[in-house]
Amino acid sequence: MLGAQLSLVTALPFVALLLAIALMPLAAPHWWHHNRNKALVALLVSAPILVYLGINAPDLLREKFHEYIGFIVVIGALFVVAGGIHIQGSLAGTPLVNTGMLGLGAVLANLLGTTGASVLLIRPLLRANKRRKRVAHIVIFFIFIVANCGGLLTPMGDPPLLLGFLKGVPFDWTLRLWPQWLTINGILPVVFNFWDQWALNKDELELPGSQLEEVQIHEPVRIAGGIEMLVLVGVVATIVAAGPLLVIGLLALVGYFGGSGERRAENAFTFGPIIEVAVLFAAIFVTMTPVLEMLNAWAQRPDFALTRPWHFFWASGSLSSVLDNAPTYIIFFEAAKALGHGPAETGHVLAELVAAVSLGSVFMGSMTYIGNGPNFMVKTIAESSGIKMPSFFGYVLCYSAPVLLPIFALTVWLFL
Repeated sequence: MLGAQLSLVTALPFVALLLAIALMPLAAPHWWHHNRNKALVALLVSAPILVYLGINAPDLLREKFHEYIGFIVVIGALFVVAGGIHIQGSLAGTPLVNTGMLGLGAVLANLLGTTGASVLLIRPLLRANKRRKRVAHIVIFFIFIVANCGGLLTPMGDPPLLLGFLKGVPFDWTLRLWPQWLTINGILPVVFNFWDQWALNKDELELPGSQLEEVQIHEPVRIAGGIEMLVLVGVVATIVAAGPLLVIGLLALVGYFGGSGERRAENAFTFGPIIEVAVLFAAIFVTMTPVLEMLNAWAQRPDFALTRPWHFFWASGSLSSVLDNAPTYIIFFEAAKALGHGPAETGHVLAELVAAVSLGSVFMGSMTYIGNGPNFMVKTIAESSGIKMPSFFGYVLCYSAPVLLPIFALTVWLFL
């Protein structure tokens, strides 16, 4: 009912927040660098919606608060625990090794979740390529594959799929999406390998000495952090079992205080990236609420225009690019149930629609920095390591749109 009553004006704070995230790093980079200034902008933009919901929909505001707390506890726990797992030594920063790391991340994303796999692998990947000049594309393809597209095969892989599992989709149902997973995560590493080889060749021409010899310098690799790895398994198991957030929080404390401060120092671990994510996503959760409510009301209308699987892919995917992909998934999942008439494991029509929503929500969360929680965190970790990342619009216009959209279109043509 609220969504049907809301005016489009209530979407303006969300638009303003997106513009701030996109433009402030360009207009005032030094000022925007400080998390307290991000918090100030987040508060100013979200204040009108906080007041409106507090007066007109306090129950909805409490619901969004609980969703945000769940989001930040999970992503924060994985960030803190994985920050104490140190991969000693270094890998060679060659195109072949980098491609192998992305492939490994695509597999681990289904076991540890996209957030867990991202936090675990991004720092070793950055260390392996610290001698190289052109590195931003490595981080971007890492976001494409490890932080998003890799996590399609299990409910623990990505938050939308976990919500689907909690809504009654069988745990092993997403395994039937392996052809789509293999298509995306087969094409992207090949594209990356050619791109990375081109970048290394450019470095070879522009920098003194042999860059190939430089990046091949590495030390034997060993993994340290037994306590943290055990705790990480406990966190993932608790998430899959839909256990209490308190347990996840306690496990994070065990991993932090029971683990090694020395290993965290070797990982250059700081709380800066997770604080930035917490601040900006607090405002995102608030300001996107009217947009989601209006979308929910639209999806329940009798003249709802989406009827085919490819409709659901592009609609859920496009909105997952800018809204949080978990609640977006739920909205289209419920719309698919209304059209499909039957449980996912037996209803053929519903299975096709749920597959389309799953693919769109998971894959197209990679289209922007805010499409999925790990995206922004990976970007922030890379920037804290001295890597200059493209702006919000630079990411979309120069990387995600030209690289991903043709591959998504091919996937739709092949499977939907």
